[in-house]
Amino acid sequence: MRTIGQHRDAVQALVGPALPTAGSSLPPESSSVVALAVGSGAGHGYRVLATTVLAPTPLPAFDNSQMDGFAVRAADAGTTVRVGAPIPAGVVPPLLGAGTAAPIMTGARMPFGADAVFPVESTPAGSFPAALQSEDVPVPADLASGTFVRVAGSDLAAGAPVARAGQPLTPAVLGALAGAGVTTVDVVRRPRVLVVSTGSELLDPGSTADTDLRAGAAIGDANGVALSAALAEVGVDTRRVRVPDDPDRFLGALDDAVGDWADVVLTTGGISAGAYEVVRQALEPRGLVVTPVAMQPGGPQALGSVPVAGRSVPVVAFPGNPVSALVSFEVFLRPVLARAVGLPEHRPTAELPAAEPTTSPAGKHQVRRGTVVDGRVHFVGGPSSHLLWHYAEATHLVHVPVGVASVEPGDSLTVWSIR
Repeated sequence: MRTIGQHRDAVQALVGPALPTAGSSLPPESSSVVALAVGSGAGHGYRVLATTVLAPTPLPAFDNSQMDGFAVRAADAGTTVRVGAPIPAGVVPPLLGAGTAAPIMTGARMPFGADAVFPVESTPAGSFPAALQSEDVPVPADLASGTFVRVAGSDLAAGAPVARAGQPLTPAVLGALAGAGVTTVDVVRRPRVLVVSTGSELLDPGSTADTDLRAGAAIGDANGVALSAALAEVGVDTRRVRVPDDPDRFLGALDDAVGDWADVVLTTGGISAGAYEVVRQALEPRGLVVTPVAMQPGGPQALGSVPVAGRSVPVVAFPGNPVSALVSFEVFLRPVLARAVGLPEHRPTAELPAAEPTTSPAGKHQVRRGTVVDGRVHFVGGPSSHLLWHYAEATHLVHVPVGVASVEPGDSLTVWSIR
């Protein structure tokens, strides 16, 4: 029986090389910086840069004022100079002559001839616009060249890398690209995962066969919907297919759905010891390896590189119970996918005391659902793998490690935030 860590490493080794990355043979996608800024971020996955981008202009592009004040020649320090025409942002000012101070706004371009700025607060008027009415203004005696001036290229020189291949396009990186005048970039294609729900009893929510669902002859495809949403949350493109418990029909549907599109196949159900375990029956002969993992829920697991649609495709197979499938995703698959799209590999984690007692099989790593109230962990529902509503109510996954048979109030537990 594998440990959680061993199986997580096996999933990483199988799936990681199949995902698109910077420098891979897969062609990049060109995208607008503005579109990326709207569509990227936590909850959707950052896009990852496929090629290094060099700055076409320096950042900042020109010397500009760090504050609202007066642009002057430092050589005029300690004298009183006349006030010239104001300089708002967005204009190219004329040459500043000796003995003159130009009112300048934050971010406005420094006039030629000026090499320092002093703040408007240090003048007798004290602020704008009142200071615009002054005919002359005293220049501080200690004013030095370069004071309150943002020098062109002080953030980034022209021709230097704004962002490098493989770098997630975070808000700051996108802002730097836009500030440098970059409008489009090449990004790594998003990972593509085919979600396969198995079971002749499955229906899509909203199916015309809802009467069968209410009559108890079928169940809704909770796994397909939940896992597709979980994958979308880490910026993965998904397609869904439902297949019956028939190996031939399963293989035909898998070939059609995978085609040349999917990077990874994720199946749910059909890997246990029952009589109609379609994933096991269809894919074990092709190289799928079914293995137990010392985890509750989610003990049955399977994976392997399997020939599908004329090529070898990584297949990761989770159990069919919905909580088992979601817990398996969080523990085994989400980390490698999150890393590929530039998101943090790990959920926010904390060590917190239990608020109540519970038990756990000593030989397994139990993953319970819970909430955190006043810094203490409260369990939501029991350990059973069918309690999907309780999972939906939870805000944290609570880990009870191998070797721990009971938890008492106050015992420290590792929790992952899933909200």
